[in-house]
Amino acid sequence: MRVDTEQPVFKIFINGYNKGNEFLYLGIHGEIPMGSERMEMRKRQMSVQQEPVAGGTAPTQPEQPDQGARGSNACCFCWCCCCSCSCLTVRNEDREERNRRDSYHTKTEETEDCEESLKPTMEEVRAWGQSFDKLMHCPSGRNAFRQFLRTEFSEENMLFWLACEEFCKEANKGNVEEKARLIYEDYISILSPKEVSLDSRVRDVINRNMLEPNLHTFDDAQLQIYTLMQRDSYPRFLNSALYKDLVQTLSEQSPES
Repeated sequence: MRVDTEQPVFKIFINGYNKGNEFLYLGIHGEIPMGSERMEMRKRQMSVQQEPVAGGTAPTQPEQPDQGARGSNACCFCWCCCCSCSCLTVRNEDREERNRRDSYHTKTEETEDCEESLKPTMEEVRAWGQSFDKLMHCPSGRNAFRQFLRTEFSEENMLFWLACEEFCKEANKGNVEEKARLIYEDYISILSPKEVSLDSRVRDVINRNMLEPNLHTFDDAQLQIYTLMQRDSYPRFLNSALYKDLVQTLSEQSPES
């Protein structure tokens, strides 16, 4: 058999012996060194691994990926945003921002939890039907009205009004700007899912006031939302099953009234 001498060829004994002078010839892409050839190649590989690199230092073994070590030493070699230490300050600031926001929302929404425990009297419920002002100035009335707004998917109007009421009571001037920004982001920004409906004039006033926020920044907006609830939602509330059932329940509990 003629073999191309330009390619390294290895003779492999079939089943470990020469069977009728039959050999398996493999080219460079399929070579399978056996016997002494394999031993020689193994020795070469071992010698290469033991050779010192330039400069006289031994080659280091490839390190296994260690997530913990990489994260702890990333700051020594990496300045980009994927480095855990470079994000530490940003993460802390984000955490503090979330804590402040959660605290703000807790104070804004804790009114609901307090008012839920208050049971209105028959006299109070009847007063709600006489005046929207009496409804909004009664804690249990605000709670009942808020439950109704939730069924109409307009609870943000009450939340905004409550936030403005809380904002106007802020005594620390250093917190005014921050709380004004939170109210703006939650209820005024067009990107917020709880955006309230305001006309362009009121929005322009708020945008100007936000340059230097004060306790009166949202006065016009609060009044507009209050008027909207009074004219739009309040009449439906009086005709709702929620209000009628409440009146009937209290009437049955106090027949003498």
